Amino acid sequence: MNKNTVIRNKLFEIESLLRQIEVWRFSGRKIIFTNGCFDVLHPGHFHLLNTAASLSDKPILIVGLNMDNSVKRLKGDERPVHEFSDRAIALASLYAVDVVIGFDTDTPLDLIESIQPDILVKGGDYKVEDIVGAEFVQHYGGSVEVIPFLSGHSTTTILEKKHL
Repeated sequence: MNKNTVIRNKLFEIESLLRQIEVWRFSGRKIIFTNGCFDVLHPGHFHLLNTAASLSDKPILIVGLNMDNSVKRLKGDERPVHEFSDRAIALASLYAVDVVIGFDTDTPLDLIESIQPDILVKGGDYKVEDIVGAEFVQHYGGSVEVIPFLSGHSTTTILEKKHL
């Protein structure tokens, strides 16, 4: 199997993903979900994704990826730096990532409600009660984890340095 086939097999639409999640759950896998723009991949992103995947001994890490219009609304007209398909391919190329699924809303709440992850992960300095979907996940017995930022690494900082 070549690399392009592996990447293509990680890119899902919601209907096929939900069917696949049933199979994974039946085989004892834990569904872990995180999301973001992942516009310019950097060590902080790798830290988040690798740490998220390490939260279970049988993880399936699903990354909800903001589509281009969503990134623009959230980050401004200069973003995204890389279009959705390039960001999706980059994420799907990572060993820790099992699934990439796009969403065009400002929050991933609909995805979280559909997927019902066992573990919801967010990076940064969030408080659990401020994470979109946290209350929903905790209500059915899932857990919510906050992975601290890797100091000195953020997309905004990287882009600001490039404009100096």
